[in-house]
Amino acid sequence: MESPSLPMTPKDWTTTTLHRACSMQGVEDDVSYVNNSDSQALAITLSKPILISSLQSIKLFSNNSPIRITDLGCATGSNTFTTVDTVVETLLRRYTAGGGSIPEIEAFFSDLPSNDFNLLFKLLTEKQKVDSPTKYFACGVAGSFYDRLFPRGTIHVAVSLSALHWLSQIPEKVLEKGSKTWNKGKTWIEGAKKEVVDAYAEQSDQDLENFLKCRKEEMVKGGVLFALMAGRPSGSSSQLGDQDTRAKHPFTITMEQAWQDLIDEGLIDEETRDGFNIPAYMRSPEEVAVAIDRIGSFKIEKMEYMTVVEHSDAKKEEWKKDPVSYGRARTSLVQAAIRPMVEAYLGPDLCNELFKRYENRVSTNQEFLHKTCFYGIVVFSAIRI
Repeated sequence: MESPSLPMTPKDWTTTTLHRACSMQGVEDDVSYVNNSDSQALAITLSKPILISSLQSIKLFSNNSPIRITDLGCATGSNTFTTVDTVVETLLRRYTAGGGSIPEIEAFFSDLPSNDFNLLFKLLTEKQKVDSPTKYFACGVAGSFYDRLFPRGTIHVAVSLSALHWLSQIPEKVLEKGSKTWNKGKTWIEGAKKEVVDAYAEQSDQDLENFLKCRKEEMVKGGVLFALMAGRPSGSSSQLGDQDTRAKHPFTITMEQAWQDLIDEGLIDEETRDGFNIPAYMRSPEEVAVAIDRIGSFKIEKMEYMTVVEHSDAKKEEWKKDPVSYGRARTSLVQAAIRPMVEAYLGPDLCNELFKRYENRVSTNQEFLHKTCFYGIVVFSAIRI
């Protein structure tokens, strides 16, 4: 192996650096988000009735100006297009049924600047050729949804899909070496010390408040805010819902073992491992409801906790016969979510080594194929009042 690139130190792992790397894996290869987002697609399908119900219950807006829709944290691929299509088609049916003129529609696809917007609009252009005539005018908006992105009172429908569990930053307390909140021995918060989890919860509350304050300014009264995020069940102190999920989740035990392999082989030291923290927090429905109530100006129409199974029973039986393929697929899944962050922190060489070890551990763990991982999601729709 060539000499690996040097990893960052924890103090270099700033918000600015994270924003340059906190995006789903772009392009269209085996580890891209486009090819590894089936669970997110299933979550969207399960929650679609909640979105449609909200759109059908609101008062129609004046058609003298365009209706403006945004997907906040859009990533790339069919998931964002499917949801925007659902919004557009539902609204168009309502305007048509009302007998009035049909307004023009603008769709804003928004994500961090590190998102692969080139791929997003390449895929959108291909889709629009098939869907002709075009149902809406599209544009991209680069920026954090924890900040203002649009002028005051201009957005009629805002959606956010599988994105709000990603925090704006790793809590600063967690990067203080030697403190009670230093996340020693771990790279995420499942099973971490209470002080670490509390630091993440504090950051999560602050982020969700900022998100809601920005949408409060940007949305027109009567507009719909719909969000789907990774979450945990009511009353659970664990980030994950059950023992099998805690054992098998891409962020937990096997990922920590892969990092430990790099330490044991002398490729990194413990401080490097301890300084990397996945900036994700699974909120409970209660935490979301409290934040909405605290900010005001939104009325919750519906909120639910749901679970999404990682893959079908047929796929599980197929992988039992070919655990190497399962290991490869599982590794592609986790790389689609966090490879950009890992590579920014460790550099490309060590990043490759980490995921090689992750894949080897998954491929050789026969117990995994007899466990089922459920991804919890919190879904809500709210009306701007």
